Amino acid sequence: MREVHVNNYKYEDELEFFIQLLNKTALQEIGARDTVRIENPPLDSPTEEEVADDVIRVDVRHSQSSALKKLHDIIVSPIADLIEGNEQTFVPEGPFCLVPLAALQDSDSSYLSDSFRIRVLPSLTTLQLIHDCPADFHMKTGALLVGNPCFKDQGRRLVQLTGARKEVEMIGRILNVSPLIREMATKHEVLKRISSVALVHIAAHGKMETGEVILAPNTTRENPQPQEKDYLLTMKDVREAGMRARLVVLSCCHTARGEVMAKGVVCMARALLDAGARSVVVTLWAIGDEGTLEFISFLYDALAKGKKASEALNQAMKCMREIEKFKEVIHWAPFVLIAKAVSIGIPECFRIPTNANIWTRNQ
Repeated sequence: MREVHVNNYKYEDELEFFIQLLNKTALQEIGARDTVRIENPPLDSPTEEEVADDVIRVDVRHSQSSALKKLHDIIVSPIADLIEGNEQTFVPEGPFCLVPLAALQDSDSSYLSDSFRIRVLPSLTTLQLIHDCPADFHMKTGALLVGNPCFKDQGRRLVQLTGARKEVEMIGRILNVSPLIREMATKHEVLKRISSVALVHIAAHGKMETGEVILAPNTTRENPQPQEKDYLLTMKDVREAGMRARLVVLSCCHTARGEVMAKGVVCMARALLDAGARSVVVTLWAIGDEGTLEFISFLYDALAKGKKASEALNQAMKCMREIEKFKEVIHWAPFVLIAKAVSIGIPECFRIPTNANIWTRNQ
């Protein structure tokens, strides 16, 4: 086991505070919104200004990627000589869970995702549970596609996600599956179907604080005014529903977010894994509708050709970087694969030719 200290910050609480601030700086540099709660911050922690002066020693005003390089120095450089293969698995703790690993830059300004496919595990216990899971536990067919749920509360409407509707309709055409859209995308209908499919894809608004998903409300004649429990898909809901999906894609804002605890982030992704999902793709920050549609099209194009989830995600990132409009970190780096790098068998299970063209930019 190799132990590394950051600029002599040997105390765990102060180190966590430092990483939180440095990651916040990185998100600010790339233009991403950051909303995170840290469990029990130390009372005697240095102020943000003191940390900036005494620890970071990086002038972010003159370097767009300085924080991403500093995070690379802290996380990757000390173990660089131990890294082998093309796919790397990270088991981060505390605020490290919210670091955009794919976007970390080395001294040559190369991204970590240029060289490696990356996936994350919440804990080593999760890894053991995945390995111990029976081979036939997870579903091999069936898909639940949810896009742009209609939400109205006391006259307030959420902004419509036209790209979310387009992305699930695009996936639905390929898989020959009818998506749940707008008023049909109710919490009741989602929970009824979520435990019996191999693939779950939800493109909707996510609650900023917790990453929980906003769906169309369950309304009745007796109760026409929806309460939060009628439309918010919570971590408790998915744990109780149980899941056997091989892959869950949450194309929503902030779905990797939650409360940062010592053992990781208590978030929707972890709840889905606890419920039985094999792997989950989530986002670290608010994502744009147009860029997300582009990213998802690349992701499913690779999945439909039989790529594993980690390969498909990495390929989508590289494709985005080749498009001038979407080459910046903010557009491609929020997507994270958590748990096992599965192949969901789209060509075999959904009878899709491996040379199928999923999407063109003119569609």
